Amino acid sequence: MILRYFALVLFPALFLLTEVKAQHQELNEKPSIWKRNNDTLNESGTLAEAFRKGHVHGHFRYFFSQTNNSGDLTDYHAHAGGGGLRYESGKFHGFHIGVSGFFIYNLGSSDLSIPDSSTMSLNRYELGLFDIENPHNGNDIDRLEELYIAYSRNKSNLSFGKILINTPFINLQDGRMRPSGVQGAWFELAEWENVRVEGGYLTHFSPRSTTKWYRGGESIGIYPAGVDPSGAKSLYPGHVESKGTALLGIHVKTSETISLQAWNFTIDNVLNSALIQADFERKAGNTSFISAAQFIRQDAFGNGGSDIDSLAYVQQGNEAMTFGVKAGLSHGQWLAEINYNRITAHGRYLFPREWGRDPFFTFMSRERNEGFGDVHATTARIQWKQKNGMLKASLTGGYFSLPDVRNFALNKYGMPSYFQVNLDIRYSFTGILQGLEAQGLLVWKGKSGEVYDNDRYVINKVDMSLINVVVNYRF
Repeated sequence: MILRYFALVLFPALFLLTEVKAQHQELNEKPSIWKRNNDTLNESGTLAEAFRKGHVHGHFRYFFSQTNNSGDLTDYHAHAGGGGLRYESGKFHGFHIGVSGFFIYNLGSSDLSIPDSSTMSLNRYELGLFDIENPHNGNDIDRLEELYIAYSRNKSNLSFGKILINTPFINLQDGRMRPSGVQGAWFELAEWENVRVEGGYLTHFSPRSTTKWYRGGESIGIYPAGVDPSGAKSLYPGHVESKGTALLGIHVKTSETISLQAWNFTIDNVLNSALIQADFERKAGNTSFISAAQFIRQDAFGNGGSDIDSLAYVQQGNEAMTFGVKAGLSHGQWLAEINYNRITAHGRYLFPREWGRDPFFTFMSRERNEGFGDVHATTARIQWKQKNGMLKASLTGGYFSLPDVRNFALNKYGMPSYFQVNLDIRYSFTGILQGLEAQGLLVWKGKSGEVYDNDRYVINKVDMSLINVVVNYRF
């Protein structure tokens, strides 16, 4: 059944529709949702001329998603479509403005407001294409996505307002119809040859799959909150108190082969995370050897979000550590790599899922390891791409050893250990169809850990498959 859907739905879309980065963007890349380039902005002599020299970008997107659960558990499907416009002015004494918005329609889906009858669990993936706070809303899903003023000089810039950023902690997580946005001040300093510094202070967030802008603490808990360390339902949604979020990242290229980056991320009164990562690449003709190592340390900050411990996002005294390594070989059109990540048993690795996805080397689309401690994760990936870059395919497999689902102190979301396989195919047209892109993603997740005959630990988590077809057109 799965293979039949894959053949009938995925391959026609790939060859009739379809740039290689159709859906998912790496964390080391600048946001390219709109495919804009600030370097092309022209300096103007008058304010009116700056507006006339502005650029308009458009983006239309179609997203098909189908979840196939095991046995009698409910299956789901959804067709989503939408579009948006973005305007960016020319420069006037280094300043320019930008504004963008996007609308989404439900083109035909399962009734995503009805829970599964046996587990009373709601849909997980398809609902995220629309408005998770209003499952009945299928026709009035729109959002002001960007609204900012920026100043640029040489290779550096400073932005204020509603913007899109991509960092190891707060990022686009663009695997649905639209990415997550942030509001605040953000800077990038790149005046030095081998050093780049970026960071900022953020006050509001608009998570993907929502239509509103929320204060930082208010946005934590919009997504499912799991259980607290005692196993009771988490009560922090709507109760997290925080004045803002600060990030600082430093990138240093120490030689032709070694790059370093260090980040510190602080949610006022809630959580502090620090990351150090080293990347190594040595080239020999048409072959490159790549490797990397990463370490993250987390500590509760302030009162964890609330003076009342049961309402806090992080319990006071909580700490977590994670480290990872990767190694790979690139030759011609082929890339192969193996990755490992360990979250120690000191405590849960926590991060608001509303703000971004995991920065781990072992991250695989459509699942996360946030909310867990005592994790061993291993993935292997092989990738091939056409010489002209139009067609790209990758196959990734992983095994994720998690704590027992009843070990609530280290397993926030009741996820059993699992295997996962992703087949990802992307195609980009050129010529008269330039701007048309497509991606097909097939995901299978198999159960490895004990679920104690409780399907709430299974539905939308393991023993399931997921099919995504994404089509973008940008101009």
